[in-house]
Amino acid sequence: MFNLKFFKSLKQALDSRANLLTFSESQKKANEDYITSLSSTELKIKADEQRLEAMVRQQLKEEFPNIEKSSSYDLLVDAVIHNYKSKQLQATDDAEIK
Repeated sequence: MFNLKFFKSLKQALDSRANLLTFSESQKKANEDYITSLSSTELKIKADEQRLEAMVRQQLKEEFPNIEKSSSYDLLVDAVIHNYKSKQLQATDDAEIK
């Protein structure tokens, strides 16, 4: 009788631990998938921003020779990108309203 109770309690403890490990592994996999999806989205956004900045810099260099030597060149690039993003957001908002 004592052995049967002992084995039942041992089995229950092992089942509980197995359930916890199974749950933990499924949560770990879900977290990894979530982080991967966020990371890939963020990386794509970052790459798009870098491509936009490169295009702005190239355009400014073509239109204004030797402007990259100016002390305010980086500020100008930032202002152009900010203006572009603002107009893009405004256009998106206007499209959603209609």
